Amino acid sequence: MDFRLTDEQELLRRSVREFAEAELRPHVREWDEAQHFPRDVLAKCASLGLMGIQFPETYGGAAMSSVDYCICIEELARVDPAVCLSIAAHNGLGAAHIFLFGSEEQKQRYLVPLARGEQLAAWGLTEASSGSDAASMRTVAVRDGAHWIIDGTKQFITHGRDGDLIVAMAVTARGKGSRGISAFVVERGTPGFRAGKKEDKLGMRASETSEVIFEGCRVPESQMVGVEGQGFVNALQVLDAGRIGIAALAVGLAQGAYEAARHYAFVRSQFGQKIGTFQSIRARLVDTVARIEAARLLTYRAAALKDAGARTTLEAAMAKLYSSEIAVRAAEDGVQIHGGYGFVKDYPAEKFFRDVKLTTIGEGTSEIQRLVIARHLMAGDRDAGGRAA
Repeated sequence: MDFRLTDEQELLRRSVREFAEAELRPHVREWDEAQHFPRDVLAKCASLGLMGIQFPETYGGAAMSSVDYCICIEELARVDPAVCLSIAAHNGLGAAHIFLFGSEEQKQRYLVPLARGEQLAAWGLTEASSGSDAASMRTVAVRDGAHWIIDGTKQFITHGRDGDLIVAMAVTARGKGSRGISAFVVERGTPGFRAGKKEDKLGMRASETSEVIFEGCRVPESQMVGVEGQGFVNALQVLDAGRIGIAALAVGLAQGAYEAARHYAFVRSQFGQKIGTFQSIRARLVDTVARIEAARLLTYRAAALKDAGARTTLEAAMAKLYSSEIAVRAAEDGVQIHGGYGFVKDYPAEKFFRDVKLTTIGEGTSEIQRLVIARHLMAGDRDAGGRAA
């Protein structure tokens, strides 16, 4: 097994890091305080292929691998997790759903401008009464001749206001449970489709999140994505890949928090010496960097298996669970190392601390990841190390 990145991947890492340092870092605090989603930055992201990272060139994408995707997401999150979250959601949820399950006509019509960064995608699964229990959703779509009429409300939708389209799940056959849910692509401006309340969030404030409301929203049957009744099943497949992206985001955030803490530890003096020379501070830094490297390897393993065409439900859940939880620890230790300065906005530690918690919640809580992992282990087809039994 060769864990080294290729020369091309090392170049990719440097390129995205330089972009993030130049285009994101100068504005991180400004965007966070204003809760401003920097839509204009997306065109610059698109110039690096960051709006269609894994999609084929025939659809306007950059045709990168899953490991390449992790590298890009990690480097963006190292500087600004909020902007990175928007790019990950665009790539890994809305656009990915169309790429994986959309018709050729839908891919040409929607995926091409999404991958080129000309449009922005949203994805609608979560509702106020169906978060982790997503299959109990109340949004419905009723057939009306050659159309479907959608009614319901989606909650916590990234790009709910700014997105140009949304791939939304709705119940089309109530008695069939999760097998009675279908997916629809709905364009901004469609009558009966509007954004609701914008959320005032603890962290990730530069990534816009809002309600999405459907009231008698009439769409042609050609707007259904995939097979009728398979929308929820397909959504779970989208989430498998999306969780690898969130794991990479958590790794990048942890790396950024660690680097900020390490820098501070060797400029801050107390008792006549740099605090980074104190054993307790060094122990925190060492433990943090070791956890980050372990999380990175878990994440890259899941990505490599995806590139190999393997099913990654278990590996993605493990990567997302571990990476998000060690990122919380890294951000917390970063605040602690900064002391009082970790509690004020003049230093980056407090923002990493606010941003990081979402990684244990979005695209499946830590509790759901443990449930997914447990189901695989208890099924008997995997041993405790995740290998085929």
